[in-house]
Amino acid sequence: MEKMETKRAKKFNTVSFLVLCIAVPVIVIGGAWIFKDRQYAWITLCVAVLACVPFFLLFEKKEADGRVLVTVAVMCALSVAGRVLFAPVPGFKPVTAMVIITAMYFGSEAGFVTGAFSALVSNFYFGQGPWTPFQMFVWGLIGFVSGLCGSWLKKNRVFLTVFGIISGVVFSLVMDIWTVLWADGIFNVTRYAAAVISSVQFIIIYAVSNVVFLFFPGKQIGRMLERIKTKYMG
Repeated sequence: MEKMETKRAKKFNTVSFLVLCIAVPVIVIGGAWIFKDRQYAWITLCVAVLACVPFFLLFEKKEADGRVLVTVAVMCALSVAGRVLFAPVPGFKPVTAMVIITAMYFGSEAGFVTGAFSALVSNFYFGQGPWTPFQMFVWGLIGFVSGLCGSWLKKNRVFLTVFGIISGVVFSLVMDIWTVLWADGIFNVTRYAAAVISSVQFIIIYAVSNVVFLFFPGKQIGRMLERIKTKYMG
């Protein structure tokens, strides 16, 4: 029985990895390259559906229930509300922090869903466009990796700080890939370098904001999530 459960867990982890780390980026990058800005709505829909697949498979494993779904929805709402609230301050956003915190306590799949849907929902306010699938992917990917590193992130404040900074840098670097693909239709190294250099100020502000939100509201939110997980998930 135990061997069967281990085998199922490995199979589930493989499915999650294939869907979130291979299928999603192939669709996002391939779609941007082939369709440019013409079919971004379909690409966004595909990413949204794929983001949900591993998360809902958790229910089949009986590792999640309706409370987890509600908690993830609340974290998405907090993420979206925070992005809108801090809209007047360029680059200073709580989205990445909320995604990391969700993944730390509820796993990679929940982190990916929170990241992807935070981008999708908040862009109904900021504006949907061909950039949306890229935002969904990179915030989702940060959530996925955060879940894998969850135990270390909870125990080591230095590691959490460094991870928050790196996440901010990664988000900016991936979004600059979209900028180049949108402008040239292909990946142009020279233009990419120029885009990165021109966004250094944004990268620094965003990286710092991740640390700020991880340790101030994030600390209290983390305690709340820990209580929910302990009470309802054992």
